[in-house]
Amino acid sequence: MNIWTQMSYEFANQRNYLDELFQVYPTIPDGIREINQELWQQVEVAFNSQDNLKLLNTLLKFDLFPIKDSYVAYLKRDPSSIKRNPQTVNRLCGRLYEMGLNKIYEKCTEAKETNRQIGPLFKRWIERGSLGIFPVDKDTFLSNNDNAILSGSDEEMKQFAKEYLNYQGTKGLDFIARFNGKYVAGEAKFLTDFGGHQNAQYNDAIKLFDTKIDAIKIAILDGVLYIPSNRRASMNINTKQNIMSALVLRNFLYQV
Repeated sequence: MNIWTQMSYEFANQRNYLDELFQVYPTIPDGIREINQELWQQVEVAFNSQDNLKLLNTLLKFDLFPIKDSYVAYLKRDPSSIKRNPQTVNRLCGRLYEMGLNKIYEKCTEAKETNRQIGPLFKRWIERGSLGIFPVDKDTFLSNNDNAILSGSDEEMKQFAKEYLNYQGTKGLDFIARFNGKYVAGEAKFLTDFGGHQNAQYNDAIKLFDTKIDAIKIAILDGVLYIPSNRRASMNINTKQNIMSALVLRNFLYQV
């Protein structure tokens, strides 16, 4: 396993990964899950006693969950992460208390909804200077050889990469930077669950490793791929390729 992948894996399984990741992907909706009437009385007891852990653990047993939040899928897949991420638990339960029991019941009986596009959230995080420097436009990026992050849409980054980095791919890029005189190019995805569309998102990100570009290639991946699971075979991280969480990206860039 790549050292940066190993660091990401350890962060996800030993620290408050979801609490920290919320800084990168702050408002990501997910499909909600259906209600089980036999558990509803337990929900009422936990709600009225304000037992956050009991309330969350019980609602996670439903087929439909009352809140549209992608962090719910992670907690459902890895229940041990609930105790490691108290801020995430409190944040979710705060929303539940604000909703009230009647609204929770109503939401638990709704049909599943389609995920919204979460791609722009990574770039918004970058634009806040989270990596130590602020992204700059193409002209400023090319004006010197200092550390820099390119600002632009996926399509604009693709055109830059084709013109200056001999990029042979056909799709846009999420990230282009120059650190210590070396160019870095990458794709960023938040994988909220295993299977279907999420597997396709993973495959889309790692295609970059097989694409010609005169830059260090990285896949900035977060979510369920760091959970120990047999289903993780569809999202392989046992590789020497630069797969890493956004939460270790800054350290990676300054040491290239």
